Amino acid sequence: MQAIEQRLSDGAPPDVAAIEGATSRLRAVLTTALVAVLGFIPMAFAFGPGAEVQKPLATVVIGGLTTATLLTLLVLPCFAARWSRPAEKQAVADFTI
Repeated sequence: MQAIEQRLSDGAPPDVAAIEGATSRLRAVLTTALVAVLGFIPMAFAFGPGAEVQKPLATVVIGGLTTATLLTLLVLPCFAARWSRPAEKQAVADFTI
């Protein structure tokens, strides 16, 4: 969100700010999630003592990381672009009661 807000304050249109903000954070978000998911893959395919606990835990964590990554890269920038207003309109809206 900070990258999007910075581009909006620089005067970029909301849709362009959302796309540029999301792509600027793409590498950091993907590598963080990918490293964690790759760490849980052996647990997801585990067999042996304790596997009945490890498999469901790893499945939930992998699903949560995947969902959170998609939300961070796709959904949140779309919301930011949708609900952001130019500074002039926001100042007028804040002034009127």
